[in-house]
Amino acid sequence: MGNRIQVQDRFAAGAQYIAGQLRAGTSGRTHAVANPATGEEIYQYELAGAADVDAAVAAALAAFPGWAGATPATRSEAMHRFALVLDEQAEDFAYVESLQCGKPIKLSTEFDVPGSVDNTAFFAGAARHLEGKSAGEYSGDHTSYVRREPIGVVGSIAPWNYPLQMAAWKILPAIAAGNTIVLKPAEITPLTSLMFAQAAKVAGIPDGVINIVSGAGKDAGEHLVGHPDVVMTSFTGSTTVGKRVAEIATSTVKRLHLELGGKAPFVVFDDADLRAAVHGAVAGSLINTGQDCTAATRAYVQRPLYDAFVSGVAELMETVRLGDPFDPSTDLGPLISHAQRDRVAGMVERARAYARVVTGGEAPGGDLAKGAYYRPTLIADAAQDSEIVQEEIFGPVLVVLPFDTDDEGIALANDTPYGLAASAWTHDLFRANRATREIKAGCVWVNDHIPILSEMPHGGYKASGFGKDMSAYSFEEYTQVKHVMFDNTAVAEKDWHRTVFGDR
Repeated sequence: MGNRIQVQDRFAAGAQYIAGQLRAGTSGRTHAVANPATGEEIYQYELAGAADVDAAVAAALAAFPGWAGATPATRSEAMHRFALVLDEQAEDFAYVESLQCGKPIKLSTEFDVPGSVDNTAFFAGAARHLEGKSAGEYSGDHTSYVRREPIGVVGSIAPWNYPLQMAAWKILPAIAAGNTIVLKPAEITPLTSLMFAQAAKVAGIPDGVINIVSGAGKDAGEHLVGHPDVVMTSFTGSTTVGKRVAEIATSTVKRLHLELGGKAPFVVFDDADLRAAVHGAVAGSLINTGQDCTAATRAYVQRPLYDAFVSGVAELMETVRLGDPFDPSTDLGPLISHAQRDRVAGMVERARAYARVVTGGEAPGGDLAKGAYYRPTLIADAAQDSEIVQEEIFGPVLVVLPFDTDDEGIALANDTPYGLAASAWTHDLFRANRATREIKAGCVWVNDHIPILSEMPHGGYKASGFGKDMSAYSFEEYTQVKHVMFDNTAVAEKDWHRTVFGDR
């Protein structure tokens, strides 16, 4: 009860953060945030409506001239302070992230929070390094150069699986480039996004630069994407919802960045280190209870290693400890909700008709039964065109299939609509190079699966979307490139004028 009161008190004024202040929503509908490990309600708030979105966009629009006009050094200094504030509050962020998501505290403490702090520090530096083409006399008679300018108010939508990190990925490149932003987090996990915005204020980032509207997608989300004063939308979520976002955004000719679903292949060639591949597959498929667009979900194993890989993964999965997210020894927490747990369980149950469940495939009983827990699950012998292989599961489930030739392995890896991430496991340099060239994914790891870096871009191919989060490449999304050209001749009658009037 004490934990619930602490959170309820922290956000007692409401779950909308507009112009530097928390406030209640105006939709007339309330929503309860629940702890997925217990099902207990931890916070209740009024959802954002269209009026709240309008107010947030107005605040961002008012703050834009001042923030865009600040020097890169000024923005950079504020963001460096932001990183320090986040680091000072790291324990609180980890606690609340685990409370609202059910993440093991060791994942929040060692991955989510330090990753967000590092991302903030990276963009603090990147704010001073917006690159452009060198000035020069490319025509001979003119000097040209390129300016990178902020584009205006960004309206972004983040998912529930990594609320803190996704808030950082959306907010940081936008504000580092001089934009202002309205972020809509998932209504079931708004708390650390609100804390992130509050920390920015403590760091001295002006009110209105970062605004948060916590509301439902059909109401707050669609209104934000279609708002006439929003010039860009960045969305992370399912491909199905991404298509709807694209439909709304393109109807108003907005810039659009989409990071959508994934079905990452995990390709194990017959010369791979089997122990490394087994450990990588279990870690890569179970991180965040498998609720990760880049999680390993399809393992393709060359036939000489197939049986040993299946038995090794099953044996290691059975050692993974489910439990209280706040117990430091817990490896795997619950899924985000009972509805998500039931969705995953339904896919596994349907797979029993055409595949073999090697281990897992059930919700635990006992003390964990009240939470949205599901055991780590390995499925073998499914067909390539089956639901469990083709569709995103978003749970602690790995499917393993054999292949014979290298050609077949790479073809199978590419045989889904998605292309967000992949990995190849081999000691052969030529195999590794071929896999990284030919697998159609935005990130291809070799002999590892999952690590990400602030300096490196993250984004997909095909139905996994387009555009990049993180890295200096993300500035391509959040800046407008302008060509500036000066005449150097001081001649009134230019030679090219003859194409309109007169002769040479």
